[in-house]
Amino acid sequence: MSPSLPRKQKGAATIEFALVFLIFFAVFYGMVSYCLPLLMVQSFHEATAEALRSSVAVDPVAAGSGYTALVQTTAVQAAANRLTWIPSSFNFTAANNITALYSGGILTVTITYPTSQLRNVLPFLVLPGIGTVPSLPANLTVISSLQF
Repeated sequence: MSPSLPRKQKGAATIEFALVFLIFFAVFYGMVSYCLPLLMVQSFHEATAEALRSSVAVDPVAAGSGYTALVQTTAVQAAANRLTWIPSSFNFTAANNITALYSGGILTVTITYPTSQLRNVLPFLVLPGIGTVPSLPANLTVISSLQF
């Protein structure tokens, strides 16, 4: 005769599984949902660095009086080219999210992306005792500067 659980213990395994599953699901969902914003921030860092590298190649003699505008345009285009992988559902556009300012010999490239746009592609969960997952700042912002 095989040993069986007493009548009082039959539902305990189900309850324990449900509690443990919730914890593991929360951890797994947190890992998956934070990967996308972290990937975007890393891509923004790479794009701003590439924008600065590309703008250094602009010849001030050939550009003449339009040097500042040419440097800024080159920087925005270089950053935008690095971020072409972002799908259109993310509502990321170079005109709205990338800025370049050349002033006083310093070029500053900024990429700002509102995390509210991520709600279109990434469901945010509200977990009891934990809060919103993923918990993100209002904007993902990356700033890189270079002195010429």
